[in-house]
Amino acid sequence: MKEAIGFIGLGIMGGGMAANLLKAGFDVVVWNRTPGRITPLAAAGAAVADSPAAVAAGCGIIITCVSDTPDVEEVILGPRGVIEGIRSGSLVIDCSTISPAVTRAIAGRLQAVGAHMLDAPVSGGSEGAARGTLSIMVGGEAEQVRRAMPALQAMGKTITHVGGHGAGQMAKLVNQILVVVTMQGVAEALLFAQAGELDLEKTLAAVGGGAAGSWMLNNRGPQVIRRDWRPGFTVDLQQKDLRLVLEAADEMGIPLPSTALVFQYYRALQQQGLGGEGNHALVKALERLAGMEVGM
Repeated sequence: MKEAIGFIGLGIMGGGMAANLLKAGFDVVVWNRTPGRITPLAAAGAAVADSPAAVAAGCGIIITCVSDTPDVEEVILGPRGVIEGIRSGSLVIDCSTISPAVTRAIAGRLQAVGAHMLDAPVSGGSEGAARGTLSIMVGGEAEQVRRAMPALQAMGKTITHVGGHGAGQMAKLVNQILVVVTMQGVAEALLFAQAGELDLEKTLAAVGGGAAGSWMLNNRGPQVIRRDWRPGFTVDLQQKDLRLVLEAADEMGIPLPSTALVFQYYRALQQQGLGGEGNHALVKALERLAGMEVGM
């Protein structure tokens, strides 16, 4: 028998993830800070709770997918939060990308009331969330990972248990380093191709299947060429993740010069009011340095 699942956070990622749980036959109870985002899930059969505590009171598994560390702390530990309604033995799965240290602290608070936690951040953009093809990096106890696997498999294609509490968050930060540094390379390459008067679509076809191919090149490169800045993941959210990366790197005393450079480029885009655009808008920072635009 499938456990009822509560889902808290129905934004650019969470909405698609919750929809896929419904499609997989789970009973789903939802809550979101912005009520309007609940409507399509309710129409698809989800029950609606009036607080995170109420979600936790009715579900054995509670999934959170919100924007930042303070948001996770609020919905789990705050007034009317999950911890106020959770039952002994229940499992919280946090699919947000937040501080590994805070993740471990939240896991400890839940353990003190007899509940379990997994940190299970996701990668794959809004496309992967909608299609159920996300990569999910999981930290926590192996027994709880096995328990969560049916739900995780409804939302993702690649599920990897990477270690104890906080390890999932650390693995996600590794992912984000690779995403932004790769996008920097994609942006520079497309700018170079534009300046060299190449056919950009043919150039992508030529290089995308070889050693230079990547998810970012093949999915975001065509968007750049079309000047399509709709977000699979916004500049603002990407910048939040890079802040977490650089904070953790500082704590460990390791240099991340390329990641730090991209952080500054994204900061410049935010100052220009572009934080709501897709993270592939990184190319705009280089375009301003070069005095030309890709795809124009």
